[in-house]
Amino acid sequence: MKPEKPGRFGRFGGRFVPETLMGPLIELEEAYETCRKDPAFQQELDRLLRDYVGRPTPLTPAARLGEELGGLRIHLKREDLCHTGAHKINNTLGQALLARRMGKRRVIAETGAGQHGVASATAAALLDLECVVYMGSEDMARQSLNVTRMRLLGARVVEVAAGSRTLKDAINEAMRDWVTNCAGTHYILGSVLGAHPYPALVRDFQSVIGREARAQYLKTEGRLPDLLVACVGGGSNSLGLFTAFLADEAVEMVGVEAGGEGIAAGRHAARFAGGSPGVLHGTYTFLLQDAAGNIAPTHSVSAGLDYPAVGPEHADLREQGRVRYEIASDVEALDGFRRLARCEGILPALESAHALGWLAAHASRLPQGCRVLVNLSGRGDKDVDQAAARLGVEP
Repeated sequence: MKPEKPGRFGRFGGRFVPETLMGPLIELEEAYETCRKDPAFQQELDRLLRDYVGRPTPLTPAARLGEELGGLRIHLKREDLCHTGAHKINNTLGQALLARRMGKRRVIAETGAGQHGVASATAAALLDLECVVYMGSEDMARQSLNVTRMRLLGARVVEVAAGSRTLKDAINEAMRDWVTNCAGTHYILGSVLGAHPYPALVRDFQSVIGREARAQYLKTEGRLPDLLVACVGGGSNSLGLFTAFLADEAVEMVGVEAGGEGIAAGRHAARFAGGSPGVLHGTYTFLLQDAAGNIAPTHSVSAGLDYPAVGPEHADLREQGRVRYEIASDVEALDGFRRLARCEGILPALESAHALGWLAAHASRLPQGCRVLVNLSGRGDKDVDQAAARLGVEP
């Protein structure tokens, strides 16, 4: 294990990997630095985001929801309207273009809720790349629709039956594949996690969300919002939104982790509420672990938030006090899902429903007329069966 200074966010981040991965990570860092400054690369990515993904995504007023929550002025950043149905496509297209620039013809990915897997399979199909996606067997069972979508797009989905059979174990298998095949393979990591340069690289590809939202809000409202709210699993959609507002000191930001069945019950994925600093998957950050450093089990109604670590930049933003991190329980998330569906005619992903659930639970503490911007990171088609069963809706 070898720590490196590049890619630090305060005391968090870094590069803690076996020697066999140092070469591929340095190659990726150098390639990204070149592409980041290359106008031709940026123009190609911008064209795909516009003509293929459908950007800019709209900023939608949620007036009925705001009225139900006591007079809040709520807007939704509609990443659910991206091609493939979630913000994940912003990052996968960027990384797939990067892979092609590096001469890698094979890409691998891991996925929890399936949206990153679908986005990776989509980008690979578009750019004629071989694609393999690792997914825990528990997540495959609760996200079967997305498994089918990946296979139809030409990806090979590898079931991971080890450990908790969720995202953590899928990442373990993806990293083993990368160690073995790194010469011709690029690992499309799905969130602001992992060893340097991944946390910064994924954040940069997702920062289009916040750049658009800030400009759209200023244009339609003539000012900035009072409060940003976004769910936090690994943390890519939230950093995608927050990054553009970090210098705006008057804008409060709340990241919402999965409280599951409660911190006291130990069945949750709230790293800041129940975790401590440590190393997982190549980066130093907050994670759920026992006193001996063994990774603790996690639980969330949302497969996309069911992960024991959080991105290292989030850990630093919390330590700076710039972003506040709260939790929403499974019950509160399902309440957020139901409220948005019935007030606004939008089925949110269960991940995004955590942000909405937290807002509903804490709306009474916010001043009337508070201007809130919620990042709707994905659509809820994949979660319909699970949400209906939990909410008692008959098929």
